Amino acid sequence: VIFIASFHSQAVVFDQLSVIYAFPRYLAHSFTLILPYFPTGTMERVDTEGQVATARTFSKLLSNIPLTARGPAQVVIYDIHALQERFYFTDNVIPRLDTAIPLVIDRFSKLPDREKVTIAFPDEGAYKRFHLLFPGWPTITCSKKRDGDSRVVTITEGEARDRHVVIVDDLVMTGGTLIECAKEIRECGASAISAYVTHSVFPRQSWKRFTEEA
Repeated sequence: VIFIASFHSQAVVFDQLSVIYAFPRYLAHSFTLILPYFPTGTMERVDTEGQVATARTFSKLLSNIPLTARGPAQVVIYDIHALQERFYFTDNVIPRLDTAIPLVIDRFSKLPDREKVTIAFPDEGAYKRFHLLFPGWPTITCSKKRDGDSRVVTITEGEARDRHVVIVDDLVMTGGTLIECAKEIRECGASAISAYVTHSVFPRQSWKRFTEEA
């Protein structure tokens, strides 16, 4: 059995978990859960006492999937925020952390200005997560610092002038980091700017920040 789940809203989590837990008990020979987006991936660590690493909590919920006749269920997640989150799962399931980046590279390779494409990472986290997946492509690394409620993004490595720069990250929430990164890249002389993220969350209709009207 292959089950494609979406935990995009807390309102649907309980219903889907109930079904997911039931499949092995109804004698499914094997079970694979495809969960494209891991919703608590950005809460994978505790920076101050009192915070809760909800990524671990959610991993424990998925780790409670009963065993099938062939053994542990497989949990497939695409571009999870931090690869070390695999260690939050117990041995009761097999986490498979996949990526959509090969599909993106195929698309980039077909662009008419492919020879001018440079991959940009908006912060050090995105660089660590994805830079090994772009062998042979020129890259730009940015650094992000918070100044009160605002973000300050600067290029720390790479050249943007006269390049088609494609910003790559695992997810976008309100889009603040992408927008500030694009501003810095434009000021450094990029001829074109695009962006790719695997998961576009956009709470409170923040996608409107990327429209022409904005």
